[in-house]
Amino acid sequence: MPRVSSAFFLVAALCGLAGMAWGTHMGMSGDHSLSPAHAHLNLLGWVTLSIMGGFYALSPRSGWLPWANLVLSATGAILMGVLLPQVLTGKMSGKVMMPAEAPAILGMLLFITAVVTGLRRPSGG
Repeated sequence: MPRVSSAFFLVAALCGLAGMAWGTHMGMSGDHSLSPAHAHLNLLGWVTLSIMGGFYALSPRSGWLPWANLVLSATGAILMGVLLPQVLTGKMSGKVMMPAEAPAILGMLLFITAVVTGLRRPSGG
């Protein structure tokens, strides 16, 4: 498996573990007010990063694009998990989310670029 795929899966698993711990805490406390932030961490961190890691494992790419995709996507997912609770609790304005949204969107654009360039390559079968 390409190293970048392993790195995607490692960050995804760490986000998944953090999401599980957060969910357990919400369940035990009975306070589910931060469930949207928990859902963002699970969906962007665990699910999306895993899908991207699987794509790069099945369709290996070399160069800067997969690593830039990892850095941007992971940064966006982690920052959302950190910043969104501040917005949901009213401690910060929703405008503070831009540092999380921008890398997440740029990471998805890089992923789309990788997928599209994969469509243009000759297939082995």
